[in-house]
Amino acid sequence: MNILYEDNHLIIINKLPGQIIQGDKTGDTCLADEIKTFIKHRDNKPGNVFCGVVHRLDRPVSGVCIFAKTSKALTRMNNLVKNHELNKIYWAIVKPAPKNAEGTLNDWIVRNEKLNKSFITIRDDHHSGTSLPSGRDAKQAVLDYRTIGTSAGGYTLLEVTLHTGRHHQIRCQLAHMGCPIKGDLKYGAPRSNTDASISLHARSVEFVHPVSHENIYVQAPPPEEFVRMFELKIKN
Repeated sequence: MNILYEDNHLIIINKLPGQIIQGDKTGDTCLADEIKTFIKHRDNKPGNVFCGVVHRLDRPVSGVCIFAKTSKALTRMNNLVKNHELNKIYWAIVKPAPKNAEGTLNDWIVRNEKLNKSFITIRDDHHSGTSLPSGRDAKQAVLDYRTIGTSAGGYTLLEVTLHTGRHHQIRCQLAHMGCPIKGDLKYGAPRSNTDASISLHARSVEFVHPVSHENIYVQAPPPEEFVRMFELKIKN
């Protein structure tokens, strides 16, 4: 199960690209159900096993993913997410490099559910003379980024700190900056990755445990692609 951390309340997984967090229209087995089955057999548990999704990663994304093993833990973790007390760091391989080696992106994002895609917009509903989509339902999206590596072929490794959690936020904002994520055809990458992943990895998460109140820090080893391309630039 690629377990990074587990106690009586939480289980944190290093999600692989291609795994889905919850069931969708594809009908493919989701990670939440895999965890239920795993715990049921490992612990020889009678009856149903609880597994609540604390936060989501897109299917082609890898890395740290938190699940709650009790309803109490899920409620408390949801409150941490709501209050922005879940500190998440991502790694992204982009091309071309950003104009500035580090910076803050502060945009307004609107989600198009039919296209399953997000767009940068402006908050004002009056868009005369602009090509931006309607901002009526836009939400503020804020992240920090900094360059932590470069590789042959013009690729750059960015470390991204999320301050909000919007739909496709990192993918959308980096693409809008002119730096689409490697393999992310939906947001402007020129070609796909061979395994249908995108080169975005949820590297770490830090939070105060909702029951024990201890500080929890969990880091997920990056995919082999990250190590291969930037092995002289980063430490696992």
